[in-house]
Amino acid sequence: MFDVRKVRERFPALRAKHEGAPLIYLDNASTTQKPDVVIERIASFYRSGCGNVHRGVHALTGETTRLYEHARETVARFIGASDPSEIVFTRNATDAIHIAAFSWAWERIGEGDEIVVSEMEHSSNLVPWQLLAREKNAALRFLRVGADGRLRGAALKRILTPRTKLAALIHVSNSTGAVNPVEELAAAARARGVPILVDGAQSVPHIPVDVRKIDCDFFVFSGHKMLGPTGVGVLHARKNILDSMRPFFGGGGTVREMGRAGSSFNEAPWKLEAGTPSVADALGLEAAIGFLEMIGMDEIREHERILVETALDALAEVPRIALYGPETSKNRAGVISFNIEGIRPADLGRFLDERGIAVRAGDHCTQLLFRSMGIAATARASFYLYNTTDEIACFASALREAAALPRSAWKDVEGA
Repeated sequence: MFDVRKVRERFPALRAKHEGAPLIYLDNASTTQKPDVVIERIASFYRSGCGNVHRGVHALTGETTRLYEHARETVARFIGASDPSEIVFTRNATDAIHIAAFSWAWERIGEGDEIVVSEMEHSSNLVPWQLLAREKNAALRFLRVGADGRLRGAALKRILTPRTKLAALIHVSNSTGAVNPVEELAAAARARGVPILVDGAQSVPHIPVDVRKIDCDFFVFSGHKMLGPTGVGVLHARKNILDSMRPFFGGGGTVREMGRAGSSFNEAPWKLEAGTPSVADALGLEAAIGFLEMIGMDEIREHERILVETALDALAEVPRIALYGPETSKNRAGVISFNIEGIRPADLGRFLDERGIAVRAGDHCTQLLFRSMGIAATARASFYLYNTTDEIACFASALREAAALPRSAWKDVEGA
């Protein structure tokens, strides 16, 4: 296992004090802190002079293009893509899903057709399909969560019909941490001839991912959830699919030949990257991948497994607590959602924040999942490679402190 203390030294934000105490950052499913190598990579790009990609013949634009395309190669290698041309840089996973919806699915889904999503989806992998279905008078069908808190291939097979044009499913739940068997889901879709999109926003940062092994048609994720900067994400798709897609945005970089009546378009992936891309953020993402590879994704997965097991054991001792998601770390990533009876999640989040502990409180953009579970909101702790078991002990201690307060104390909290 890697030395987490040495890893933490690489994150400037973790040296800060919060409310007079060392910051305990447990909101990694929302976004992650950035290591020095990522910060420096972005700064050095601008310090050394930059050009625009794929435009011009001078040295700066040539070097910028080389760096940008090298970042694409790094991303492709990291997720096991067959070729760098299968990687489209986007703003984030949400943007990537919209491109898949309106550059590919728009022309293939008609009235009466079906799109399968699940009750577990983040709004980023639900709302775009709702918008598309409304425009096309198509229907959404919902795959239910199994008794083990995960999606299952057998259940997917049962709801696929000849009118199903796409399945769009999440890899790892941002609310419960459940790790879905995406290879099984992809095989079930493929057996029915249905393309599948996998939302990997919560999986790529935490577990080894190989898109060829998953055998999916589309795969999306965001840079900021994996130590990279905001403003960059990835759409991966099979090359033949990207080649068949029309541009979602038109403009510089997408056009091969422009005419008064219309334009012909560039090859993929460039025809899907309109305008000046966020080159610095792509380079920051490449630096983040280098940092993750230096530690090792298997090592990160094992470290988070230990954190989850430690947290589940410690939180089980908190009075009146309810824990949601898989019972063990085997099928769970580093996410634990919880409630304490008598305390609203938002109030609990503020209580923890006063003690320097950052968690998320709310519905986590998964209202459908929570309705199916009979709850409205939770507090959520989510871990990453720089978190420690000592931090979890402090976190559990603060929760015991909160639970020990008389219930009347929470009635006076602002907004009660």
